[in-house]
Amino acid sequence: AAPARTAGRTTRHGAGRDPAGRPRVRGGVAARVPSRAPGASRTSRALPSKCSGSIPATASTCCSAGVSVSRSRSRGLGIDKGLITVNLHNLRDWAGGRHQVTDDTPYGGGDGMVMKVDPVASALHDLKEQGRQSRVLLMSPQGKPFRQADAERYAREPGLIFVCGRYEGYDERIRSLVDEEVSLGDFVLTGGELAAAVVLDATARMVPGVLGAAGSALTDSFSDGLLEYPQYTRPAEFNGARVPEILLSGNHQAIARWRRREQLQRTLERRPELLDTAPLTDEDRLYLE
Repeated sequence: AAPARTAGRTTRHGAGRDPAGRPRVRGGVAARVPSRAPGASRTSRALPSKCSGSIPATASTCCSAGVSVSRSRSRGLGIDKGLITVNLHNLRDWAGGRHQVTDDTPYGGGDGMVMKVDPVASALHDLKEQGRQSRVLLMSPQGKPFRQADAERYAREPGLIFVCGRYEGYDERIRSLVDEEVSLGDFVLTGGELAAAVVLDATARMVPGVLGAAGSALTDSFSDGLLEYPQYTRPAEFNGARVPEILLSGNHQAIARWRRREQLQRTLERRPELLDTAPLTDEDRLYLE
């Protein structure tokens, strides 16, 4: 995938522009995407149906509607640093026929439209040729719930391809084309683009160099199976609420002990089920008793 650039172009489907020059969408999709690098193939074009790319090399997304990565967010994702590349792809580019249809009515009847298997298969074939060992993730409420450990695992992949659905659902044969299905939880979104963006954000921050402080991700909630300890900053007192004295003591060993106990206490109160699988020491278990 071509390196991300500051310059971009706007792709649109049924869209014009408002007086300020911004894309206007009427019954379609618009998104900002990187300009195509010289010599890039049509699979580098964007929207409305599929995204691809790799982390740390490239992250790609195939969407039926669209995903946009803003400039401010791109800095946070490490795109400007050249640590990751995000490409957006329009699934219609792989759809046949005059109208480039990517969905159709379900066999057996029923409401809604179903995403067709053939455009997705063609898109994945082309993108995997470019991304080589990219892992293909299908955004689906039927998938395995996404966890912090998954973000850490995805960050070690040479590339990721996100398949984002719309309509009533996927043709069941699409599931055989992906490596795994991913869900954000027990709820349904209009499309998989937001889910892909969440997974991308959580994964990108695990790539070395993306975060300003190397240890930031290591102390986040869930990084060690527990919720994070309470955090404080200036002022030392606000409306009568003071920062715990231990944090002002300069005793780093005592601070580390306090933070660990606060982690255990907070997890016990808010997410006790996490304690069943968290790697606890004998001292942790003694404290919980």
